Amino acid sequence: MLASSAIPDARALARGAGRLLADHGFACLGEFRLGNGRRADLAGIDERGRVVIVEIKCSLADYRADRKWPDYLGYCDLFYFAVGAGFPRRELEAAAARPDLSGLIVADGFGGAILRAAAERPLAPARRRALLVRFARTAASRLDLRADPRL
Repeated sequence: MLASSAIPDARALARGAGRLLADHGFACLGEFRLGNGRRADLAGIDERGRVVIVEIKCSLADYRADRKWPDYLGYCDLFYFAVGAGFPRRELEAAAARPDLSGLIVADGFGGAILRAAAERPLAPARRRALLVRFARTAASRLDLRADPRL
């Protein structure tokens, strides 16, 4: 993990959180657009079709300025904040992060650890289906672009 004085960038946190989620059986996409127009920093789906969203926070200022994270809750079964090792987690716990609604991941560019498991709130079947279709199409489109950048 990173030294507590280092402030990781969002890409490093997303990479580490993505590796952690992969270890837990989730296939992930970064910058995944939801049906409400919001874009999740990291979204994943496991073999049961559960949807996880991870909101990356690089600094306390980034967290304090964020008013949109509750908009993600209706689009996932599990919601996590991912922060670096030096993030002042006490402030996150005391503020609007609502530990009853969100889990907590500490990550760096190489991996991460779940410090607090997310509360599971199952999605409605119609919302789940729409998300799974959007996720599959987004993943396929990104693969197509890698194979042929002119698409």
